[in-house]
Amino acid sequence: MKLDVLKNMSYGMYIVGACDGKKVGCVVNTVVQITNNPITLMVSLNRDNETTKTILKTKKFSISILDENVSPEIIGTFGYQTSREVDKFQSVIYHDVDGLPVLDSSCGYITCEVIDMLETSTHIVFLGQVKSMDGYKEEIPMTYRYYQEVLKGKSPKNAPTYIEETTTKRTVWKCKVCGYEVEMDTLPQDYRCPICGRTITDFERIEK
Repeated sequence: MKLDVLKNMSYGMYIVGACDGKKVGCVVNTVVQITNNPITLMVSLNRDNETTKTILKTKKFSISILDENVSPEIIGTFGYQTSREVDKFQSVIYHDVDGLPVLDSSCGYITCEVIDMLETSTHIVFLGQVKSMDGYKEEIPMTYRYYQEVLKGKSPKNAPTYIEETTTKRTVWKCKVCGYEVEMDTLPQDYRCPICGRTITDFERIEK
C-alpha cells in the first residue's frame, strides 16, 4: 500500500481540553463535523491519553482551533508531554467556558457534550453535541499538512496519523522532546526547535 496517499487527506490542528478538577489537554488532528442540526462533532483520541480518561468521566470536552501563527511552545507542551506529569495550562493564557479550558490564542473555540462514542483497539471516537462556540478570528487555521511540510513537525506515536518513516543514512540533530530533525553539521548556540521551542541542550546527534 502507498501510505503517502493518507497525506492528501485534509486535517486541522486542535487542542482538545477537559477538566475534572484538574485541567488537561492534548493536540489532535481528527476533528470532524458530523451533523448540522443539532451541530455534532467527532473527535478521536488515544485511549491512553489523560485527556481521554477525563472525557470518559465528565462526558464533555473543548476544542481550541490552532492557526498558522501558533507558538511552537504550545504544540510542544500539548503534543509531546503528558497531563499526568505536567500542568499544561500553566504555561498558556486561557479562560473557562462551560467549565472547560479554551486557549485565548486560538482562532475559535467550541465546547461539546458527549452523546455517543465508538471504541477501537487504540482510540476512542467521541461524538459531541456543540454547546457553545465563539472566539472567531480571521486567521488561517493550521492544517496537518502545513504542520508537516512547513514546520517539519512529526506525529507522536499515539497519533492516528503516525507513520513509521524509513530514510537513507544521514547525520541529523533530533529534538528529544518532539522528534523534530534538522540536517546540520553543528547547531548554532542560539538554535531553538521550531516545533517545541527547546534549546540545543535538548538535541541529540543521530546517524541515520
